[in-house]
Amino acid sequence: MSSIQLYNQVTAEASKKTTLMYSSSFSLAIKLLHVDLRQPIYDVYGLVRFADEIVDTFHDYDKASLLDQFKKDTYAAIEQGVSLNPILHRFQLTVRKYNIELDLVEAFFKSMEMDLSKQAYDAQAYQTYIYGSAEVVGLMCLHIFCDGDKATYEGLRPSAQKLGSAFQKVNFLRDIKADYEGLERMYFPNCDFTNFKEEDKQQIEADIQADFSGALDGIKALPLKARFGVYVAFKYYYTLFKKIKKTKHHSILKMRIRIPDYKKLLILANASIRSQLNLF
Repeated sequence: MSSIQLYNQVTAEASKKTTLMYSSSFSLAIKLLHVDLRQPIYDVYGLVRFADEIVDTFHDYDKASLLDQFKKDTYAAIEQGVSLNPILHRFQLTVRKYNIELDLVEAFFKSMEMDLSKQAYDAQAYQTYIYGSAEVVGLMCLHIFCDGDKATYEGLRPSAQKLGSAFQKVNFLRDIKADYEGLERMYFPNCDFTNFKEEDKQQIEADIQADFSGALDGIKALPLKARFGVYVAFKYYYTLFKKIKKTKHHSILKMRIRIPDYKKLLILANASIRSQLNLF
């Protein structure tokens, strides 16, 4: 093994470990992908997670400066084909291998920059944020799933965006209390945390349902290596969404809705059976 191969292997462990430690649910879905797809998805997650940590948790530091440097280092890594930051080294390898457009990277960082200052969103800013924080991540993953097949990528692009959008909006609704009280954010346009009504919740849920409905056909058409893992992620988030729908608006303002581990196992078992019977 050459020195650069060893370095690539060491940095691969860094992005994988980051994913495993930060998200058990996402890690489970990745493990259900074909082995060829797992590492590059870990690599994308590593970048997304570190940027998110800067804007969400580094309260005792200059977040704007840290994010700006992280962004510059990301572009430098992609341009040079190497980085001493293991997370960025892995990300650039995946960007270059799968020809992920820099427009997607730029949109992602734009949304992260919005989190530095914006506390309430109008409809346009909300859509811009959703695109950059969630839809482009789905598109990065889709590049990996399609492995250079441009026709398949373009055909599945709308569904991938809707799936990423649905996941993000479910997260927003689940975390509405933490986002407002901990970070002073209200992502949903024309909503006020102090006067959040059942009608507001139902309107948001209708929007999320439309995203989920638009995503399912795309999942069915994914390359086989990716289909089952993405379907399980879909089923997990859709189960979480249904649980949120059954919860009154005043309750989600007080607690974070969760899916217990035994239920996750049931979701996996059910998804496996439906996959084998081709009943997506």
